Amino acid sequence: MGYIQVEKIVDVLVDPLRHSLKDRDPYVRKTAAICVAKLYMYDKVLVESEHFVDMLRDLLADPNPTVVASAVAALTEISERSDNIQLRLNHSTASKLVAALGECSEWGQTYILEALMYYVPQDAGDAEMLAERISPRLQHANSAVVLTTTKVIMYLMNYMSNEEEINQLCRKLAPPLVTLLASGYEVQYVALRNIQLIIQRRPEILKNDIKVFFCKYDDPICVKLGKLEIIFRLANERNVDMVLHELKEYAAEVDVDFVRKAVRAIGRLAVKIETAADKCITALLELIQTKVNYVVQEAIIVIRDIFRKYPNQYESIISTLCENLDDLDEPEAKASMIWIIGQYADRIENADQLLDDFLYTFLEEPHEVQLALLTATVKLFVQRPTAGQELVPKVLKWATEEVDNPDLRDRGYIYWRLLSTDPAAAKAVVLSDKPAITTESDNLDPHFLDELLLHIGSLASVYHKSPTSFISRYKPRHLIPSPALQKRSEQTYLTQQQQQQQQQQSWTMVQQEPYQPSPVPPQAQLNDWSYNAATGAPRIVSSQSSNPYSMDLLQ
Repeated sequence: MGYIQVEKIVDVLVDPLRHSLKDRDPYVRKTAAICVAKLYMYDKVLVESEHFVDMLRDLLADPNPTVVASAVAALTEISERSDNIQLRLNHSTASKLVAALGECSEWGQTYILEALMYYVPQDAGDAEMLAERISPRLQHANSAVVLTTTKVIMYLMNYMSNEEEINQLCRKLAPPLVTLLASGYEVQYVALRNIQLIIQRRPEILKNDIKVFFCKYDDPICVKLGKLEIIFRLANERNVDMVLHELKEYAAEVDVDFVRKAVRAIGRLAVKIETAADKCITALLELIQTKVNYVVQEAIIVIRDIFRKYPNQYESIISTLCENLDDLDEPEAKASMIWIIGQYADRIENADQLLDDFLYTFLEEPHEVQLALLTATVKLFVQRPTAGQELVPKVLKWATEEVDNPDLRDRGYIYWRLLSTDPAAAKAVVLSDKPAITTESDNLDPHFLDELLLHIGSLASVYHKSPTSFISRYKPRHLIPSPALQKRSEQTYLTQQQQQQQQQQSWTMVQQEPYQPSPVPPQAQLNDWSYNAATGAPRIVSSQSSNPYSMDLLQ
């Protein structure tokens, strides 16, 4: 009758439901508990006025574990849907629920474990004891029980201070997570998405199990990509040779998307592990020699990041990259190659010719390529004015007069004004030191990661999105403060709030300053400036220069 959400049926249901919650038969009490949750979805006021929620709370002390599990499931559902009811468990109630775990069905265990997420330890010892008591559930055959147990243990670790106890729990988590990879592909994918979150917080859990994540030839693409991400995150100086060999094997496969990700992983590996950069560069050059179009383009993209990470170390490979200029047809690959040419224009004699070749199709290129060409041309000019003085006016004219993209037009005006008023300032701006590039940007925000770890085993952990983004009126979860909560979690939240306040203050200060548009320099002024600036330009590399980095890339 709980499924029939009609007013007359609901009115008739109230009295039988009240009696059923106190029936002698545990099966009747179990069914009545679930019915309360269904009735709450239809009429919240009725359930609260009839004190059904209090009766559910009393069922938590029921001697029958099945009834307890059903009452927990109903209270959890009501708590998530109610604005004024919040489920909170004390230590005594949590201990009773854990004691009932061994006698419940697998889904009853899942309900009880889920309810333990509403227990806030007030002492580190309580968290350690509870985690130890539920850890045998990690050996369960049901993957839902395993993932829910993992979620509760990861949650309780936030309230533990004993590193030895935490390390012991981490060792217990590894085997069940690895076992999930022997399940069907659907379960594997869910497990991999959750493992990606877990190792961002606790990489030590699977630090010795990287081989388990090596891809099999018959794995579906979603599983392969999930394993590839985990392989990269678990890579370190001890296993980098093995990982690099595996990635090179993946780069020779036939699946284009997987090959691209494998090549990009090699580049990310060079950025992540400095001692492996030389080996990664060698591997990328070997892949470029295969002349496979999408492999070459992906390699050029990641080499740009390597150049940013290790400036002035690997410029000798630029000539190899430029041998493949005619094969570049993807915007990101073109933009990467153009960035390399502009950044090292002072060491590439025919950089102006290379950029001029790209400029033939400037107006037809995507905005990403146009922005790269604009900046690279200005870099060429400020480093070698004679070589770039014919290209700069042309590019600035296109960017400011013939292109509709506002970002490109604004950047063109900025460069134009800089070059017209203060060439030295322009050089300082476009050739300023780049911020250090790291792989830390691949990690989720710590506060957001804490939120997702509270949803292990759910859609949020698969999507890597907050439930509030795809479930309407969802009550967000967060770590509840207590004396046992570790400072890291508290500091994460406070830091995020401070950053938001600083950004708001900065934006307010910017808004207080009135905008004064500067006049656009006429074309004649730019031409005159280009000629005058060229006379006092830095030394220009000639074809007879002894500079070891000078090379003719068209030969």
